[in-house]
Amino acid sequence: MSTHTSTWTVTGMTCGHCVASVSEEIAEIDGVESVDVTLESGEVVVTSTTPLERVSVEAAVREAGYELTS
Repeated sequence: MSTHTSTWTVTGMTCGHCVASVSEEIAEIDGVESVDVTLESGEVVVTSTTPLERVSVEAAVREAGYELTS
């Protein structure tokens, strides 16, 4: 099975709790294997079994209370 890596940018995160919230919500998307969030840059790297649709990632980030910028 192949894996896909996608990189996104999230704004509004200010602490470890923010990182945990974003990670948890994105991890609930079907096929997501890992989520690596860098607080300082807002970069989120997601490894999944299938390519992720922006709408799914954006919904998860909004559920956590933040905005997806790219």
